[in-house]
Amino acid sequence: MTSPVVVPRSEHALSRTLIDPDALRVLYRLHQHNYAAYLVGGSVRDLLLGIRPKDFDIGTSAHPYQVKKLFRNCWIIGRRFRLAHIRFGTKNIEVATFRRQLSAEEIAAANAPPVGPDSASEEAGPAEHAHLVHRDNSFGTPEEDAFRRDFTVNALFYDIGTFSIIDYAGGLEDLKARLIRCIGDPNDRFREDPVRMLRAVAMAARLDFAIDPPIDAAIAAHRTEIAKSAPARLMEELYKLLRAGASERAFRMLAERRLLEPIAAPLQASSGDALWRSLGELDAYRRRFEEMPDALTNPILLGSLLVPLGLGARAPHGHSAPGEKPRREPAPALGLLPLPRRDIERLGQILGLQRRLEDLHLSPRARRALTQRGPFQEALTWLEIHGHAPDVLEHWRGFVEAAQTFEGEEVAAGAPPKRRRRRRRRKRLPNTTP
Repeated sequence: MTSPVVVPRSEHALSRTLIDPDALRVLYRLHQHNYAAYLVGGSVRDLLLGIRPKDFDIGTSAHPYQVKKLFRNCWIIGRRFRLAHIRFGTKNIEVATFRRQLSAEEIAAANAPPVGPDSASEEAGPAEHAHLVHRDNSFGTPEEDAFRRDFTVNALFYDIGTFSIIDYAGGLEDLKARLIRCIGDPNDRFREDPVRMLRAVAMAARLDFAIDPPIDAAIAAHRTEIAKSAPARLMEELYKLLRAGASERAFRMLAERRLLEPIAAPLQASSGDALWRSLGELDAYRRRFEEMPDALTNPILLGSLLVPLGLGARAPHGHSAPGEKPRREPAPALGLLPLPRRDIERLGQILGLQRRLEDLHLSPRARRALTQRGPFQEALTWLEIHGHAPDVLEHWRGFVEAAQTFEGEEVAAGAPPKRRRRRRRRKRLPNTTP
């Protein structure tokens, strides 16, 4: 058993005033019912670095259904591992029971197809994927939970009972050294979950940390393993990379390590000045609006990656002969990455509006109609990020602001809602045919 480094409240800068109030409520209630309750992972890391965390995740000794008994607003989710989501309005606080690392025998048993009437619906993976962990519901201690995490700086705990920082894996020292280091052998860690290679690079880029040389060596040895990851997971990580505010640095680092090649060969081959410029513009916008990342919708993120590569948007339907139903094109993809059709189609609409936005001589009626188009706000955001016509942007911002002010004044004055003019019916002539 490893003795952790425990840093008392008087020796660290993590204050409860920095923690989300709803996360604090969850921590306190678990603690009051005699369960261990820790703030865990990236939120502790970010708070110690002076960064506002996006999420506040909690680790506890309570099992999922014990958590559910304490919170009426709790939902249990997950198949691979049961998690409790406690909802506060539109916000979820994720609560996970402490887990432990599985042995090789337990991994084999966990990944074995179930035996029973439903077993036909489960397909066993190929032998070469046997090292991947697909199901993992084994509970453990806080120490075991720390050592099953990916990187040392993500294995820091904040104990609500003592207000102390608990460090089992040397994360505090790596935080001071600004170093991304694996817990355990990175070769094993990346074979268990190849997506960790992406995360190592993404975290180093976002935090401006160095990558431990053994991690780079393991990436070089196992980079092709990433092609075995679920495409949907890879797309999720791609969107996170683009939204984080350090996408240019992250994609440069991925390209240097040839980590894009197995999953998105066109992206690896086409990386160059146009791509770096586009991602740099995206990052600059993200930093200006740190508190409003939701303005960066998936189509805008995807376009920032695809347009500089000349891969733009596709039409939603293929051409077809007269009288035939439109042929639906195959789902677009970037290498192994499936590009969501709805995002590609929305991107096409956003790009299609750019030329209309540049026409400053539209009639007031045409301008009003344009502002009521579905993707107008996204098109304006695209213009702000990637456009090079500040006068055009200022024109449309002014028009929208004036329209909103006018509508607000009408409402304040109690003006009745405008009625649509009804078209008068044409009188039918009497039928005079004998």
